[in-house]
Amino acid sequence: MLRYLSRYTHRVAISNRRLIAADDGGVSFRWKDYRIDGPGRWKTMTLGAREFIRRFLLHVLPKGFHRIRHYGLFANGNRTESVARARELLAVAPPPKPEPAKAAADVPRVLPTPCPCCGGRMHVIEVFARGTQPRYRPTPMRAVIRIDTS
Repeated sequence: MLRYLSRYTHRVAISNRRLIAADDGGVSFRWKDYRIDGPGRWKTMTLGAREFIRRFLLHVLPKGFHRIRHYGLFANGNRTESVARARELLAVAPPPKPEPAKAAADVPRVLPTPCPCCGGRMHVIEVFARGTQPRYRPTPMRAVIRIDTS
């Protein structure tokens, strides 16, 4: 019973990305079978609209109740003060503040792993965010066209 309840303490109902389809045949959604490891863990289930809504409403909290994640030591609203107070009570030194990184924009970083092809040092030329195009594009090589007229 605890394992079942623990899955719902930080989420309410179902996320939009798990919904696959909704039509006259019912609502199709993905669900995770925790007894299976690997690619077969995610499965698809189709329920009638009434049954889907009934199961969905089982996870909606009544007015005045709060989800568990909004309380406790690591609650977002007072996390900094709570952790500082816990460190004080436990007589633990606060973590050292990270020093600002001194990064030179024009100097490429050297990666600790060697190139898999030649064994030489690899240099980071550019880092770009996921889904964006790199800014640096090498100029295309000119194709040499030869016409043989003999």
